Amino acid sequence: MQVMRWTLPNAHHNPALHLRSLLRRCARTSSIRPATQLHAAAIVSGLLPASSSDPHFLLNALFHLYSLSSLSHAIHLFNQIPNSHKDSVDYTVLISATNPHHALRLFSQMRSLSLPLDPVSVLCVLTKCSHLGCVKTGLQLHALVVKLGFCGCVRVCNALMDVYVKCGLVGGFRRVFEEMGLKTVVSWTVVLEGVVKWEGLENGRKVFDEMPDRNEVAWTVMIVGYVENGMTREAFELLREMIFGCGFVLNDVSLCSILAACSRSGDVSLGRWVHGYAVKEIGWDVGVMVGTGLVDMYAKCGRIGAALVVFANMPRRNVVAWNAMIGGLAMHGKGKDVVDMFDCMIGEGVRPDALTFLALLSACSHSGMVDLGWKYFNELESIHGINPEMEHYACMVDLLGRAGKMEEAKALIESMPFAPNEVVMGSLLGSCYTHGKVKLGERIMRELVQMDPLNTEYHVLLSNMYALSGKDDKANSLRKVLKKRGIKKVPGTSSMYVGGQLHQFIAGDKSHPQTAGIYMMLDDMIRLLRLGGYVPNTNSQVLFGCSTRDDCSEALEEVEQVLFTHSEKLALAFGLTSTPSGSTIHIFKNLRICQDCHSAMKIASYVYNREIVVRDRYRFHSFKQGSCSCSDYCPNPVNPKPPFSSSPFASFSLFSATPPFISLPFPHFRDSDSYVNDDFEAYL
Repeated sequence: MQVMRWTLPNAHHNPALHLRSLLRRCARTSSIRPATQLHAAAIVSGLLPASSSDPHFLLNALFHLYSLSSLSHAIHLFNQIPNSHKDSVDYTVLISATNPHHALRLFSQMRSLSLPLDPVSVLCVLTKCSHLGCVKTGLQLHALVVKLGFCGCVRVCNALMDVYVKCGLVGGFRRVFEEMGLKTVVSWTVVLEGVVKWEGLENGRKVFDEMPDRNEVAWTVMIVGYVENGMTREAFELLREMIFGCGFVLNDVSLCSILAACSRSGDVSLGRWVHGYAVKEIGWDVGVMVGTGLVDMYAKCGRIGAALVVFANMPRRNVVAWNAMIGGLAMHGKGKDVVDMFDCMIGEGVRPDALTFLALLSACSHSGMVDLGWKYFNELESIHGINPEMEHYACMVDLLGRAGKMEEAKALIESMPFAPNEVVMGSLLGSCYTHGKVKLGERIMRELVQMDPLNTEYHVLLSNMYALSGKDDKANSLRKVLKKRGIKKVPGTSSMYVGGQLHQFIAGDKSHPQTAGIYMMLDDMIRLLRLGGYVPNTNSQVLFGCSTRDDCSEALEEVEQVLFTHSEKLALAFGLTSTPSGSTIHIFKNLRICQDCHSAMKIASYVYNREIVVRDRYRFHSFKQGSCSCSDYCPNPVNPKPPFSSSPFASFSLFSATPPFISLPFPHFRDSDSYVNDDFEAYL
């Protein structure tokens, strides 16, 4: 190993100046190790810490160096430099490197010291403001830009428009754009992103067609918009035009953006195309960033087997890649496999982070592993040095509540070092519903109303609790209050991809072109389900105008008809008529699957001998041969948000070779072969 050697200059030279020159050279070449050796040499030789008689530019040089590699060291050095020796460049460097909240505090401090501002410093703070999405701060910074006369700086205006886009202020970014003299392709792209996001695809396409020039980002923004709106065919057409018509090549950022859109929409067909394109252009080793995006995409599209294959074939895996795989297994209810995967992660020397433990605790919650959940929660800080966050407590409350340990859940909430939020209390409310704790549910509901008065999920849940306990009057009264306040329940929507096209259904929907055939299949399906033992679950439904349930046979029949036309059942009926016999049916639901549909799906999987995979708001349910992957373990109506619910990611075949190896490095996984065999064609 080559060791760096140096000698301090003679006494007539200034050693601090010589050392600063060396440190700057290290910064230019990102040579961190020699820089730390120089830092140590400065301390040993007495050049540091700087005394009042010595110049402080050596601290400045070290600060700029560490800002490239170690933020904590950079902040420590920054705090050692007296304010009299800090300039605008120092503040700008730290603002660009630190988190948004700290950046705004630094900018405020910079202003209080009357340090001069240039376009670069304003650009950095605008970028941080866009991450926060704070309207008030954005408006103040806009006023500052006008006051300083930076409206003619294109990069500053682009950053200002991005702030307005992130804040959802359409008029703001349009006004800045119209007032700009010179508009670059970046300016047009920022406007395109805002229009697609806030004004819809139709208006976005108009801006896209008007652009005098388009870069890769503009094409990607438009393609992602089509994917997220289920317009797969249009996305494919735009991709072909971008690649084969204009000669663009999808880089890692574009690939991951499209994969992330596929993850959110459940569009596996486009995700497979992107996978093929990446292998064709890059090779089987697509890199950690794209590989992680593929793992996340396949897992969230219900193809956990393909996700495992991609993960197993990644030569390099960082903590983000492990989190994507562990989170995917957790969402699919593979609790024991999550534990095995975590052991493999530790065995490979990868240090887990807060997101890793969110996935672990979520898996323990869905699988009923209470003791193991406590073990991981206690190890968070004691072994791994991670401070438990609100989300970790929410997972533990959900875990204990599902297991019926309500007193332990309440004690954990009371021991929290911060006040519980609506996610924590909502998890406890869901457990009250599961275990019939009406009085405790009422008390929690009063707290939740103070935290989030417009959240309909909690109101409906309490109403259902009243109905289950026979308190129809209270249930009816609560729903009337919601109606009077104008609070409406978010409608349930189920969607599925057939032939590359998105088909969406809402409860009682009759707008689909194949409505007649769907309802004929639905009637036949309900008949067969009844023969298979299906009984409509009307317990949580309020029968209006009835004194007792025995006197309400007509109303009960109406309630059953409503249950029969839930969006999940309509999607299933369509899937049974539109997909090949024996193939897996994938359904995506925007809300939690109800207990009645859950029971119906189990029986349907047995009656029709089809695997039915439903992705609801919180997790996957894989129905096969009359059972569900969740094992019917105390489904909590209000779950904490899973760690990978939203993250850090073919019309013709691009595959021309087979993968170099396909064996999984985790032979101890339960049913790992079935994971791969179910949809191995997703990888080939």
